[in-house]
Amino acid sequence: MPDFIGLIGYPVKHSISPYFQQAALDYHQLDIRYQLWETRPEKLGSRVAGLREYENLGANVTTPYKEEVLPLLDQIDEWAALIGAVNTIAKRGDKLLGFNTDAHGFINALHSEGKFEPEGKDVTILGAGGAARAVCFSLVQNKVSSLTIMDGILDKSKALAEHINRYVTRAGLKTRIAVLPWQSVNSADTFERCRLIVHCTTIGMKYSPQQEQSPLSSDVIPEGILVYDLVFNPRVTPLLLLAQKAKANILGGLPMLVYQGAASFELWTGKKAPVDIMFNKAEEALREMP
Repeated sequence: MPDFIGLIGYPVKHSISPYFQQAALDYHQLDIRYQLWETRPEKLGSRVAGLREYENLGANVTTPYKEEVLPLLDQIDEWAALIGAVNTIAKRGDKLLGFNTDAHGFINALHSEGKFEPEGKDVTILGAGGAARAVCFSLVQNKVSSLTIMDGILDKSKALAEHINRYVTRAGLKTRIAVLPWQSVNSADTFERCRLIVHCTTIGMKYSPQQEQSPLSSDVIPEGILVYDLVFNPRVTPLLLLAQKAKANILGGLPMLVYQGAASFELWTGKKAPVDIMFNKAEEALREMP
């Protein structure tokens, strides 16, 4: 009988994780199946508890549960606790351990695919959820000059900014943290000094209610900056199309998805992830999706 790993979120039908994770499991000839576990909010507790069954090895966690899942676990990795979000659950004996591989995936993709060095740069973050938390801490550790956070819920932006500021102070870092109301996305002045915009919401994601929308218009995006959209489906999102129109550089969410997935794979299996195979399968899956 096979063992199982799954993706916990709501909704998850847009996900291509089963395609590239299963390719990696098959490469190592492991009798493990990776599945989609779409989970309504009222079922989250029972779904996570079900990971304790002997045949389950762990899970990925995606929107909207990366923060909500923390109290349901036995232990939280130091980095995940610092970020305040978990995207990977691995079972160790009878314990459920929470990890965050989003930060690793984000910065790997930024360096290797985006060819961008964040140190000393001014960065704007759109969103303040679990993914944004990982992005912010990763950028602070890489010594960005400033982070400006905007979210549709202002209090959420403020809470994230306060959380990061405490870490910056403890760690003796110099990154300046600012918060602006979401309406500021309509002003070119907001992005005047910015060299990197990172979009961390689901706006523009295929199958979402806002799948054909962009958080920004082309006339507020400075020429020559990097616009990094964590949305991976479609490969070129409405935001990235507008960024191209503004003559900005673009990076989609697929590389981050694969890199974070590779790190999760190694936590579950203890084996080296076949990253090239995972990339190829992820790209194939996106091409074949309707």
